[in-house]
Amino acid sequence: MKYLPVVIIFSLFVSCHRPADKKTETGWVQLFNGRDLSGWKVKFSGYPVGVRHKHTFSVEHGILKVSYEEYDKFDGAFGHLFYDKKFSSYKLRAEYRFVGKQVPGGPSWGFMNNGLMIHSQSPESMLLDQDFPVAVECQLLGGNDTLQQPTGNVCTPGTNVTINGEVITRHCTPSSSPSFPDSVWVTIEVVVYGDSIVHHIVNGDTVMTYTHPVIGGDMIPEGFSLAPGTPLKEGYISIQAETAPTEFRKIEILDLDKK
Repeated sequence: MKYLPVVIIFSLFVSCHRPADKKTETGWVQLFNGRDLSGWKVKFSGYPVGVRHKHTFSVEHGILKVSYEEYDKFDGAFGHLFYDKKFSSYKLRAEYRFVGKQVPGGPSWGFMNNGLMIHSQSPESMLLDQDFPVAVECQLLGGNDTLQQPTGNVCTPGTNVTINGEVITRHCTPSSSPSFPDSVWVTIEVVVYGDSIVHHIVNGDTVMTYTHPVIGGDMIPEGFSLAPGTPLKEGYISIQAETAPTEFRKIEILDLDKK
């Protein structure tokens, strides 16, 4: 019995220092593991699925990078990095920032421009020369002293959404977010409930809400399998390479279908 206090102290020490299982405690799952691109697939316009064109997507020191260091100028190969599992209802959270200069030859709209594509078609179903997947985009933008751009906007390549009862046919609709300069880390959350309602949240503030994502618009690729008006209930998640160097230090998801 004289050893009992020592045993108790040791037991408390072990229990306090046991590694926590984040998935068990909170339900959040890390889509980006901080080491490599395991679980992700690339698709660049003009290239088959899986071709890592000029190492545009890479991981360095725990950061997922969209980099144009190997480019002399932009060659027209818009890229997307897809997580290899579909989701329907979920909370997606990422921390990102824009760094460095846009690659020479990039389009003017690509300045400090990236995005989280949700309810996307699969990379395998994209045409070889298709620039963007059919999806709904939570657009990520940055700004500077002369250009103020809100982030968390909604864009709709091959889709339509409804805002305040109006079916939106324009490509992008700005959010109520402020503009953030480069090198500043921003937390973006996308809360998705199947084909009913979607919220964009920037640094804790809801800046965009829309409903009823469907197939529609003028960016539907030839031979696409879903007809205009088809509700988008699920799909893949991807990040973009649209000529702006970008860094992500966290991409995680809470699957609401499992709750």
